[in-house]
Amino acid sequence: MELPWLQDFAAQWSEATAAGREPHAVLLSGPPGVGKRAAAAWMVRRKLGLPADALPAWPFERPQHADLRWLERPEDRHAILIDQVRELVAGLALTSYEGRGKAAVIEPANAMNANSANALLKTLEEPPGSTLLVLVADRLGRLPATILSRCQRITLRVPPESEGLAWLDRLRPGMAWAEPLRMAGLAPIAAVTAAEHLDACNAMARDLAAVAGGDASPIDVAESWAKQEPGFVLEWLARQIESAARAAVAGPQAAVHGALPDSVLQRMDSRNLFCYLDRINRLRGQPGGSFNVQLAFEGLLIDWATGLRGPAMGHSHTGQARTYG
Repeated sequence: MELPWLQDFAAQWSEATAAGREPHAVLLSGPPGVGKRAAAAWMVRRKLGLPADALPAWPFERPQHADLRWLERPEDRHAILIDQVRELVAGLALTSYEGRGKAAVIEPANAMNANSANALLKTLEEPPGSTLLVLVADRLGRLPATILSRCQRITLRVPPESEGLAWLDRLRPGMAWAEPLRMAGLAPIAAVTAAEHLDACNAMARDLAAVAGGDASPIDVAESWAKQEPGFVLEWLARQIESAARAAVAGPQAAVHGALPDSVLQRMDSRNLFCYLDRINRLRGQPGGSFNVQLAFEGLLIDWATGLRGPAMGHSHTGQARTYG
C-alpha cells in the first residue's frame, strides 16, 4: 500500500530526475517506521527502469537487478565490514549490464565502521558512470562527517497523527490504532509492530513507572524484560526516551506522544536524558549475543530508579564508561 506522507518527497525526487538533477549519493534519514527502506527501494527501481508505483509502498520487496547492490550488516557482526564496501565499490566500477547505470543501497549506513566508511569516500566523491548510492540511516550521530558532507540529505518525517491513523485504518480496517501509533512515536509502519506487541508495550510502560516510583525492583523488571526480544525492548525504550528528551529541550509540544506519563518524567534528571538515550542506542547497534542482555537491562533500570542521578550513574553494568552531567 502506498505511503501518502511521502508524496512531497516522491514529487521532488521525480522532478529532479526528470530535469537531470538526480544526485549521485543520497542519505535517507528519519525515525524507524517512517518508510526509509521502502523509499530507497522505490528510488532504485526508478533508476534501473523497474516497475514502480507513483509513491513508495509498504510492505515492499527488495528489487532484484543485475545492476543493483543492496548492502547490509552481517547478522553476526556489529558493523558493515570494509571487505563488503570494497566489493561494492568494485561492482559499481563495472559496466552497466542494461545501460541505465548502477545503483546501490547501504542500510543501515550508520552500521559502517570508520574503515568501511573511509573505503566508500572516493566513490562518493567520484562515482563511476551513472551511479546512484542510497544510504539509509536510522541514527545520524554514528555517521562520520566525511560521509554526511558527500551526500544529499533527505529527511523523511512522520505524518500528522490523523494521516497516520487513516493509513493504518485502510491497512487493517476496524482496529483500534490510536494507542499503537502513539507507542510508535506516530511512525505508521512501526505502529503495525506496536499493535502486535501492544500488551508488552503497555506492560513495559507500567514497569518503568513502577521502577521510577520505587514500587518495583530494577533487577526483577530486567529479568522480565530479558525474556523478550532485546531489539524490540530497546527500540521501544529508545522511542520513549527520545520523546522525553525532545520535550525537555523544546517543551512539551516537541514530544512525539511517548507512552510515559509526565509524573514519571518529572522524576528524571532531564540533563541526562540524551546520554541515557545514547547508551540505549549503543546497545541497539550491537549484534545479538555480543552482550549480556539481563545485565544491560539491569544497568539501564537501576539508573532509571535513581532518576538518572546519583552514585549509580558513575559506571555501567555492561562495562562501558558513562558520562553524565
